[in-house]
Amino acid sequence: MEKKYCIDTQENRDFLREIRERLFAFGHRFPSPGGSSWYLGDDGTPWTEKNREAYVTCRMAHVYSIASLMGHEGSEALVDAAVKGLRGELRDKEHDGWYEGLTPGGSHLSGKQCYAHAFVILAGTSAYLAGRPEAEELLQEALEVYDRYYWNEEEGLSCDNWNTEFTVMDDYRGLNANMHSVEAFLAVADAAGKEEYRVRAGRIIDHVLGWAKDNHWRIPEHYTKDWEPDLEKNREKPDDPFKPYGATPGHGLEWARLITQWALSTYKEDKEGMLPYIKASEELFRRAVEDAWNADGAPGICYTTGWDGKPIVHERMHWTLAEGINTAAVLYHVTKKQEYADAYAAFMQYLDEKVLDHVNGSWFHQMDQNNQVTGTVWPGKPDIYHALQATLIPYYAPEASIALAVKEKRQIS
Repeated sequence: MEKKYCIDTQENRDFLREIRERLFAFGHRFPSPGGSSWYLGDDGTPWTEKNREAYVTCRMAHVYSIASLMGHEGSEALVDAAVKGLRGELRDKEHDGWYEGLTPGGSHLSGKQCYAHAFVILAGTSAYLAGRPEAEELLQEALEVYDRYYWNEEEGLSCDNWNTEFTVMDDYRGLNANMHSVEAFLAVADAAGKEEYRVRAGRIIDHVLGWAKDNHWRIPEHYTKDWEPDLEKNREKPDDPFKPYGATPGHGLEWARLITQWALSTYKEDKEGMLPYIKASEELFRRAVEDAWNADGAPGICYTTGWDGKPIVHERMHWTLAEGINTAAVLYHVTKKQEYADAYAAFMQYLDEKVLDHVNGSWFHQMDQNNQVTGTVWPGKPDIYHALQATLIPYYAPEASIALAVKEKRQIS
């Protein structure tokens, strides 16, 4: 195995730095005139015929806030553009909250997503840490809106979608929005000292682990309004980009990392309190890798599996690899077990050989079963959020949200 794929080597650090610098350069053209993010194409050129979505704008605000903290030239103006979009054309000043996005013609998309609102919190937090104008106001607005419409204190979970006017709540409940809410809650707890959000993250995590344990560590994604698992949801549309049928191994990996982060930041020196959560994270990682990594005769992590662990959607999404890299690194640094170092190296080699676009930059967002680029679910390269974080999380303090860790230079030596 080449040294550049192996964790805790200078060669690997250098490799990640090179990828990171290319990612920062790739995304520079995201801002539309109003600040909302264009959908980026294969070479970073905006695809202006696609919708400009709120969650993508938030992701770009987040990554360029980190870029500004790292001294990447031009980042401040990019963050400010995204904040302008989030406080301007994407903000619903009549009914509150944030629109899902804008059509190419400038019309607002209908509905209000918990998923997008969680990302507004993340964007506001990161821009606040970067010291950008209006970031604190954005964060405060995001928290107020989220608390008013999405968080259910009695259940200890968040609902999913409302109509545009916030008058009718959809009966669907899901864990994708709750997962990114955990990410956002941990970020705001770290950045603003609002520990009640870390407590909320823990309540969500305890629910998720209960469901996962009862389902052989394959996390049910979809639920009824009473939070009963709906294991047959979208069987007829198994490759849905946000609500696919079956288990999503990439989310198992992502949850494992977030649970580890929460446990480390909550229990700190209390190893007995922390240990069950670390063990649960290991179970989630192993289940995802066993089910989906190299599961169909070719390298890569399959997008979804059935409840028996067999692949259903064989396409490989770039974000699942990014989360595999992150979680393997975090679990290795926390447990020092060789299996995670080995997985990390395998993921890094696959990234270099198949997923990195060495010509146009960024990562191919979707590969087919034979690792040929395809775009049935994710054409182009709409944002750099997952890929960028995978160049940082492996070497920053696992108990801290990544923007704070970068700002405080809390690197693993």
